[in-house]
Amino acid sequence: MTSKRHRERAGTCRVFVITGTDTGVGKTVLTCRLVRELRAAGRQVVALKPVSSGDRGDARALRAALGGGVALDAINPWHFRAALAPRLAAQREGSRVTLREVARFVRSAAKQADIVLIEGAGGLLSPLGEDFDTRDLIRALQATPIVVCPNRLGAVNQTLLVLEALPRSAARRAHVVLVPQGRPDVAARSNAALLLELRPGLRVHVLRRGAHVAREMLPR
Repeated sequence: MTSKRHRERAGTCRVFVITGTDTGVGKTVLTCRLVRELRAAGRQVVALKPVSSGDRGDARALRAALGGGVALDAINPWHFRAALAPRLAAQREGSRVTLREVARFVRSAAKQADIVLIEGAGGLLSPLGEDFDTRDLIRALQATPIVVCPNRLGAVNQTLLVLEALPRSAARRAHVVLVPQGRPDVAARSNAALLLELRPGLRVHVLRRGAHVAREMLPR
């Protein structure tokens, strides 16, 4: 039976899903940074990459950020070898992943934490399993989405497309993180302001060296 302490913690746990405008945009970099900052601040944080394909480098990076004392399978229980969308990679191995299974796994992990960070695979609509993508997982968990986008020309369009694809309630509470791409050009310097102009009230953050991003995004 679940303890009273666990029931209380599960009820107050905040769940964030880190998604992106594409694959390779910096989701793992951001998630690891949030984990380290939150742990340094004394927060009870769990970081998960429930589904992955190809190598397990992202899950290993999350384990390192957590201090290394967590089994890899506790972070990334569904892993498939082919570097394809997870649904296709799973089918190649005669396996399948369902939204119900993944949501159950996340809810169980949430009993151990104040904050759960879930890193998606690929972009928002990349199929994770037989019947779901990251958008469906956000909806099922009533999670707060964090949308990661490279801060370059085209970032505004890419970010707005992801926000439009999110359920309306999720889009209202979403955070956007613009990840620097070398020396900033005129587009990189203006993207955050333009997003705020187009979407007043949107929570937009630019990932800067030395900034405490967790304090900005996840205040107590």
